[in-house]
Amino acid sequence: MSQNKTVPTDGDVVAFLNLVEPQKKREDSFAILELIQQVTGEQPVMWGDSIIGFGRYHYRYSSGREGEWLLVGFSPRKQAITLYIMAGFDDYADLLQKLGKYKTGKSCLYIKKIEDINLDILRELVRQSVAHIKETNTVE
Repeated sequence: MSQNKTVPTDGDVVAFLNLVEPQKKREDSFAILELIQQVTGEQPVMWGDSIIGFGRYHYRYSSGREGEWLLVGFSPRKQAITLYIMAGFDDYADLLQKLGKYKTGKSCLYIKKIEDINLDILRELVRQSVAHIKETNTVE
């Protein structure tokens, strides 16, 4: 069975974020770090060299593939800050309507800057997603 390539590391989250450019993206990243830490109560951990994760859970697919992944996380990418909302977005249309300016992928929420979104709605989206993952998976 193949292993995940992105795994928790001993990387320094603050040192990583202090290298983010431009400064506005760095400031936004620190704000998101604080928001997710408050919602989850989890300490941030580097996953690989560019993802900051909070908490972890064990998943098992019907195919038999299983592994460990972060409950929620984010990464300050070149094009946007990517938030990893592991529950996906199918059940959150009402929240997304109120969130503001963003784009989504399967479980990725892309924002350019935090002024584009409603932080209270983001907080609730993170809370509900984490609760869903905890209800449907083994949380470690």
